[in-house]
Amino acid sequence: MTKRLPHGLAAASLALLLGGCLGLGGGKLPATLIALTATKVPAAGSGSSGTQDDALVVLEPEVDRKLAVLRVPVRVDGSSIAYLANAAWVERPARQFRGLLAETLRASGKRLVLEDDGTAPPAAHRLGGRLVDMGYDAADQAVVVRFEAVRSTRGGAVETRRFESVVPGVPAKPAAIAPALNRAANAVAADVAAWIG
Repeated sequence: MTKRLPHGLAAASLALLLGGCLGLGGGKLPATLIALTATKVPAAGSGSSGTQDDALVVLEPEVDRKLAVLRVPVRVDGSSIAYLANAAWVERPARQFRGLLAETLRASGKRLVLEDDGTAPPAAHRLGGRLVDMGYDAADQAVVVRFEAVRSTRGGAVETRRFESVVPGVPAKPAAIAPALNRAANAVAADVAAWIG
């Protein structure tokens, strides 16, 4: 024999259960959730096609542990890292940067661009690398994005280049840091797209 909870009690129990599941650390949501949004995107209705020999696959960049979490790193000095209070990424920064980079490359309309999400076919051209920095420098009051890009072809040719964007004069507040991070990431993506051609 089963017992049924009164409707109001069941709803309250469900809310408590969900409250324990939602949140980042301790069940408390940060005041600011940061998402990267591409400023250059393909026009609605546009598309692209090509062969595997022409396609470019964008890989998720490698990161150090400071960027392998949903918290935003703050460089305190040359050897100390803290994390920005009351703010978090909505998704891992490396994955967000891969998506932003792919969208920026698609917007150029010069080639078929795919993201390596496990479903992309093998392609002759690959773009990956290492996301070195994507955070806030407290001493300089600046947002910094650094990306060590690596492009390779099936023939074995490999080329690297470091890209960087610094947005100075940013106060140490999530409301100011979030848009500056987006601006810096888009500047790096635009520079990478110009390099790829």
